[in-house]
Amino acid sequence: METGEKAPDVLGRNENGEEIRLADYKGRKVVLYFYPKDSTSGCTAEACSLRDRYADLQAAGCEVIGVSIDSEASHRKFIEKQELPFPLIADTEKRLVQEMGVWGEKSMYGRKYMGTFRTTFILNEDGVVERVFLPKEIKTKTHGDQVLAAVLKR
Repeated sequence: METGEKAPDVLGRNENGEEIRLADYKGRKVVLYFYPKDSTSGCTAEACSLRDRYADLQAAGCEVIGVSIDSEASHRKFIEKQELPFPLIADTEKRLVQEMGVWGEKSMYGRKYMGTFRTTFILNEDGVVERVFLPKEIKTKTHGDQVLAAVLKR
């Protein structure tokens, strides 16, 4: 999924099993961020950075939605432990990660495996991709600042 393309309306089910649609956020920008796994160090740093900037992002007209292939139960634990104020989509069937182009072959310590590429999409008020943060651009500890600067175009 690239700049100028429209994201799918149905994003998936959140930590409570409720369907999340872009139409629910009409008139607001959406920060749709994909991460590999709940409760790992990098993913926790990224989620907490977005949590810490959440009020500023909301004031700038944005909503934040996280996505990983973890289960609803895993997401509930992650949200509770880290006090995350935004929903997390449980993409257990890997539909959204594939549709958005963030699922593929990764490599760690010479071992190859399939996984989610850490990627953030800023969608405009009509669900069109306005900005993409690719894995190499994302600094997990300060990602909230990165996103806020992009939204405010600083």
